[in-house]
Amino acid sequence: MAGAGDRLLRSAVRHDRGTAALLLFTALLAAAASILLPTALADAVDSVLEGGGASARVLWLVFLGAAQVLAEVAGVALTARLTAAAAARLRALLATALVRSGGRSPVADGDAVSRMTGDCAGAGQIVSVVVQLCTALLLAAGAAVALVLIDWRVALVLVVAVPAAVLLARSHLRHTAGDVLAYQEAAGSLGARLLDAVLGLRTIAATGVAEQESARVLRPLPELSAAGAGMWRTQARMMWRGGLLLPFVQAAVLCAAGFGVLAGDLSVGDVLAALGYATLALGIVRQLPQFTALSRARSCADRIAALLDHAPPPRPRIPLPRGRGHVELRGVGVDGALDDIDLVVPGGDVVAVVGRSGSGKSALAEVLGGLRAPDRGDALLDGVPVDAAERTAVGYAFERPALLGESVAAAVAYGSGADDAAVRSACRTADIDDLVTRLPSGYATPLSKTPLSGGEAQRLGLARALARRPRLLVLDDAAAALDTATEARVENAVADQHPGLTRVVVTHRAGTARRADSVVWLDAGRVRAVAPHGALMDDPAYRALFAEEVQP
Repeated sequence: MAGAGDRLLRSAVRHDRGTAALLLFTALLAAAASILLPTALADAVDSVLEGGGASARVLWLVFLGAAQVLAEVAGVALTARLTAAAAARLRALLATALVRSGGRSPVADGDAVSRMTGDCAGAGQIVSVVVQLCTALLLAAGAAVALVLIDWRVALVLVVAVPAAVLLARSHLRHTAGDVLAYQEAAGSLGARLLDAVLGLRTIAATGVAEQESARVLRPLPELSAAGAGMWRTQARMMWRGGLLLPFVQAAVLCAAGFGVLAGDLSVGDVLAALGYATLALGIVRQLPQFTALSRARSCADRIAALLDHAPPPRPRIPLPRGRGHVELRGVGVDGALDDIDLVVPGGDVVAVVGRSGSGKSALAEVLGGLRAPDRGDALLDGVPVDAAERTAVGYAFERPALLGESVAAAVAYGSGADDAAVRSACRTADIDDLVTRLPSGYATPLSKTPLSGGEAQRLGLARALARRPRLLVLDDAAAALDTATEARVENAVADQHPGLTRVVVTHRAGTARRADSVVWLDAGRVRAVAPHGALMDDPAYRALFAEEVQP
């Protein structure tokens, strides 16, 4: 039964079947010209040697040669177009799957980048590789038939040689597959380690472990070298065997054709035609590198399919009924993070989520924000599963926001399509408008030319969430870099500009918890208590969450 990788390759072929059919047509045209050329050459040579009129036969020979060249040129152009289109489509599928997985890819980021770049390009070659191999087989079959028609003795040589060529191709494919996959896995591991090192350059420099980190990054090199050497050994073994087989067959064909000439059964032109057809019949030997490309395309597709299969299927978006942002969790569980969470957040309330590091605060925020579907239970927003609700219904701000877009305005409007007025209003609410207006080009300033502190980036992230005009606002430690006065000022502005907005705030600050309507206290993935901050302060374990910051 075909694997996921093979199914993915078939899907790529079907998607571009029009271009693939045109490529196949040009390949068949070139193959037809190639099969007719030796016979045309034989007729032209015999006509010249016999002293007859050879102009028509020579013109036919020239026409076939020109047709073959033009078909091959068109095939090269179509191959490039088809390969680029297939690679682009696979990258789009993979990018969608990675985004849908919510950052929970089963492989490291560098390995995912390797699959996005190299593997998609390798798998995108599948159509051209298959067409070339099929054309080579067709040429071999046509040449074998032509040799039978010329002389049975010449065809007998081919009957002995072709099985040897097929066995050579099969052996090459079998021995190459493992090395190709091992090479790609080692390259992916190397890319993942390198990306980690690049992202942590400041930490590496600060701790003085550059040599140790270099050794860690380069650790997969022996595996990469071994797999590459294995591919080269297999390739070299195939090349010298194929290199010996072809001249041996050509010599045997010449000997067999020579006997035909001596017997008066063959002409000089027939000998040239037989030699040409023998070369075409063994063209599959020259296509042996394409078997390596085929093996690589299949292993690339397997690596891509592994990520595609891991991504959750897309869920249809459900329009929200009228409501005030009422949130309800029923027996919600997230493996390794949350266990049997029951929680009700009335519409319009402000709820703070507190707990020690590792208590499940961020996992709860992800579930409430629709970024993660719970493994068990239901998370509802006004009666609709949060992860299936319209994306604009939930605004989400992060501790370390990734700002995307060409300009500051585009970064704030990202995902919501907010107009300029909505963008400016959101930035004023997030207390970042003054800074933006002082930039060289204001809201049109490119992000690359906008130096931002951690707190400024957080406020832009909050403005992006507010620009959606959500029904539920989830803040996952999104004010951690702000001073307490700025945080309080922003909270008041949000309350004034968005009255009745339901807010869930993950925080480590007592002041934020104090201003909330109620506090959800998480402990080891469970809700330990839900109550106002003042009521919970009687518990020493709760006071310990805020260490020296809180004075009872």
